[in-house]
Amino acid sequence: MEKINRTLKRIASSENFQKRYEKMRQETLSHPAVKSFIREHENELTKDMIEKGLNKLYEYINQSIECNKCESLNGCINMMKGYHPELVLTRNSIDVRYERCPRKIMDDEKRKNERLIKSLYVPKDILNATFEDLEHDDSRIDAIQKSLSFILNYEQGKPAKGLYFYGEFGVGKSYLLGAIANKLAKKQISSMIVYVPELLREMKSSIADSTLNEKIEALKKEPILMLDDIGAEAVSSWTRDEVLGPILQFRMLENLPTFFTSNFDLKGLEHHLTYSQRGEEEKMKARRIMERIRTLSVPILVDGPNRR
Repeated sequence: MEKINRTLKRIASSENFQKRYEKMRQETLSHPAVKSFIREHENELTKDMIEKGLNKLYEYINQSIECNKCESLNGCINMMKGYHPELVLTRNSIDVRYERCPRKIMDDEKRKNERLIKSLYVPKDILNATFEDLEHDDSRIDAIQKSLSFILNYEQGKPAKGLYFYGEFGVGKSYLLGAIANKLAKKQISSMIVYVPELLREMKSSIADSTLNEKIEALKKEPILMLDDIGAEAVSSWTRDEVLGPILQFRMLENLPTFFTSNFDLKGLEHHLTYSQRGEEEKMKARRIMERIRTLSVPILVDGPNRR
């Protein structure tokens, strides 16, 4: 039987192998990312190091980087699902290091928040909403156009106003939030939809298990927060002033986009927030909340028939 070293030597010296190897070599070294890496480290790399590192360079260019070849996290083509490669120099040799890709980071953050905040859960039709499925009639065209404009122009870290969708029950306000969230996700931008009445009930119960502050901090710092059905909750001074107030105040100061849906217009919501469950009238405290909402969002009427 032919020894393995002799077999490998024979294969490596064959003309066909040499042609394939040279084609792979040229393809690898002409790749823009590889050329950029070599330029960046030209004072450290030698020709010998580049030749020895060809297999690592080839491994790098044939995977998805920044999710550019993957439609979704589940459809990730990389050797390690959810992790993308980065070229590095280690001990005078070229190597590939794997870090979480943008979609994996978003998914991990979403799962963390889902474990922390139960009221994140919203109906499946909202989670799967798309603009393509929305009826583009005159009653909602303004809301759709403003939503798409936000998605097109939004850049993470730059100040941007959210939208305050108001209108009758069943006209598609929550569905709009879902469509916006899904469109943003395709741009690898994280957002969080929270059902407000359930959130406030949950916050009360969080006092007992000492998770209240952690939950408030998560809502404060989410890149894009969507508060669904504000005004449907029974108002208490505590939830208004100690939960909603600090969240909105932080987001206003940090210019973090915040979206709302409500059956009330802004004047109606202010009236709703003025009176607590105990019947107390607290106009100034309601005005403080409304000042933050007006600063954070642009009001848009969503009209039309009940589509439920």
